[in-house]
Amino acid sequence: MDFAQAVYDRRSALGWSTAELARRAGLSEEDVEAIEESGVEPTPELVERLATALEAGG
Repeated sequence: MDFAQAVYDRRSALGWSTAELARRAGLSEEDVEAIEESGVEPTPELVERLATALEAGG
């Protein structure tokens, strides 16, 4: 599973909108959409921010 799909699947499982994930991760909604569309190369910092936000939701 690629990064974009993993982010989308986890966000969906939590029932969050892209706006909710953006708020929790300190990103813009456009950033989250770009990530989920595979339009962003994940940096270690980005992976950590998203992982922290998504793990805290569960």
